[in-house]
Amino acid sequence: MTVAIDRATGKRRGERDPRPGPGRRLMQAYQKHWYAYAMIAPVAIVLGVLVLYPLAYGFYLTLTDADSLNTARTIGVNEIEATYKFIGLDNYADILWGPTAYDRFWSHFLWTIAWTALCVTLHYFIGLGLALLLNREFRGRTLYRMILVLPWAVPTFVTVFGWRFMLADGGVVNAALDALHLPSPLWLEDTFWQRFAAIMVNTWCGVPFMMLSLLGGLQSIDSSLYEAAEMDGADAWQRFRYVTLPGLRSVSSTVVLLGVIWTFNQFAIIFLLFGDTAPDAQILVTWAYYLGFGQQPRDFAQSAAYGILLLAVLIVFTSFYRRWLSRNDEQLAI
Repeated sequence: MTVAIDRATGKRRGERDPRPGPGRRLMQAYQKHWYAYAMIAPVAIVLGVLVLYPLAYGFYLTLTDADSLNTARTIGVNEIEATYKFIGLDNYADILWGPTAYDRFWSHFLWTIAWTALCVTLHYFIGLGLALLLNREFRGRTLYRMILVLPWAVPTFVTVFGWRFMLADGGVVNAALDALHLPSPLWLEDTFWQRFAAIMVNTWCGVPFMMLSLLGGLQSIDSSLYEAAEMDGADAWQRFRYVTLPGLRSVSSTVVLLGVIWTFNQFAIIFLLFGDTAPDAQILVTWAYYLGFGQQPRDFAQSAAYGILLLAVLIVFTSFYRRWLSRNDEQLAI
């Protein structure tokens, strides 16, 4: 057998060069893309300072027994050093399996799941219905679009305070119910009606985003698909099922994921609507705030542990959600 050898390099023809090591590959990538690295370096530094460092420090606090009595603080001219100690995973064990685990974590976790599911469902279907209406040609459509966007354009705290005044005992809502000879619920006092009011206010604030996103998706669907379906004898429901919904698939998957993340961590509406007067209506993020800043002594370690658990739940959900979408896309492709 004859082996051809390149005289210039002394290597066999077709023989590959040995793969460079990680350091060499990193150096080659830097030399090739140094301009891109220079452009993203400021953003990476800012993210590291504003996101990664607080996250790392918060995780460290979860491994301690830090609270407002044993952390470093200054009282007048006296500087008191920190005395908290490392306790490992005891905070997580206490939250998940401790004697008060259900009252402090699981009850709020179940309510947070129900709150997220109900709010996102209402956001999506009401937003989809409004988007379908606004996608049609009718007189005054621009005015209606502007009016329906107002709840999202107005700052959240203004909207929530407005609803708080209207839902008070002598507010507009109860006055209207009294005029109709209907019972007046205790919106801001009874647990059931507190939760109902929270869902109602969050739906009011969240529907416009869904409506605008889905309206953009509807306008991107090729009108010839509807014409072809109509020529094939498809009725309105069949056109919606086999043309509209598949055309909105990519937009829907994105807005639902964003809606779940935002609603799961929706702090402003619960906090501004009830403060710390509705313990059974608190979701996990507001309960974590209460532990860290709304009680004495303030439990920084447990509050940070709740934050890490929230992050873990969202990461797990996002992973399964994206995998489920990919699997459905593969099935549709087949």
